Amino acid sequence: MEGEKAKLLIVDDEKINLDILIGLLGDEYRTVVAKDGEQALHRLEALPLPDLVLLDVIMPGMDGFEVCRRMKENLLTRNIPVIFVTSRTGEMDEAVGFDAGAVDYIVKPYHPAIVRARVRTHVDLKRRGDMLERLSNLDPLTGIANRRRLDEFLNFEWSRSIRTGHPLSMILIDVDHFKRFNDTYGHGQGDRCLIQVARALSRPIQRAMDLVARYGGEEFACILPETGAEGAMAVAERMRVAVSDLGIPHVASTVAPRVTISLGVASVTPNKNDLAQFLMEKADDALYLAKNRGRNQVVFSEAPGQPQLP
Repeated sequence: MEGEKAKLLIVDDEKINLDILIGLLGDEYRTVVAKDGEQALHRLEALPLPDLVLLDVIMPGMDGFEVCRRMKENLLTRNIPVIFVTSRTGEMDEAVGFDAGAVDYIVKPYHPAIVRARVRTHVDLKRRGDMLERLSNLDPLTGIANRRRLDEFLNFEWSRSIRTGHPLSMILIDVDHFKRFNDTYGHGQGDRCLIQVARALSRPIQRAMDLVARYGGEEFACILPETGAEGAMAVAERMRVAVSDLGIPHVASTVAPRVTISLGVASVTPNKNDLAQFLMEKADDALYLAKNRGRNQVVFSEAPGQPQLP
């Protein structure tokens, strides 16, 4: 966030090196340390993520090259710049490091001015890139995630669920009779309605790992990692109530005199034989049923191969 100190993760198995880098950078940045590769990957699971990683190349167990490769394979950490810290100066080592995904090298023994300059350069570049990335992933009207971000997040969580064996749930949401709302109140009021609906849908989401996005037009979507059918249904019902409680008048609706939503829920434990599109299709089937059954309700997709509600 603008105005906050950038966060650095410093990884080195020797305390003296950690102390030197903290001494050089601690006044300007928030610093977190790790003493080996496994601990570094564990630190990268905590939010907020670091803006930059200073990574020792030679460590016992997992070396810096492998840590960097794993970071670049992870959707959440692949854009974090990595500066390798090493006493090796050979061209071959540098080539391996850049091939693994590093953006720069700092050579031991440290030259304070060079360390500060290189860290500052890459932190500034990262923050500018983050700003552009956020803009490209946000729906310009509602300020929540857009379809591009939704598709990327769904594919990532699908792959992660295949590895972990955890269930993955999706909610598709449609604003009931929204065309009639626009025809009655005008498109300006329609835009204001969608903004309020987006905020209401975001309120029941309490975990950083969950995502609410604008799917398109008056449709929204929510992805709930590590969540089964019962939990997803509970979230969907809270969303339905939150939108209804907005009390936005809708005299042209045949459902209620206020704006309401219909929701379709699907939950699967993914396997490598299916694509992420399978989950979206099942949620869409459930949404279709919710609309056909009178709208302003939540319907779960009781599809073969999916967890059943208790």
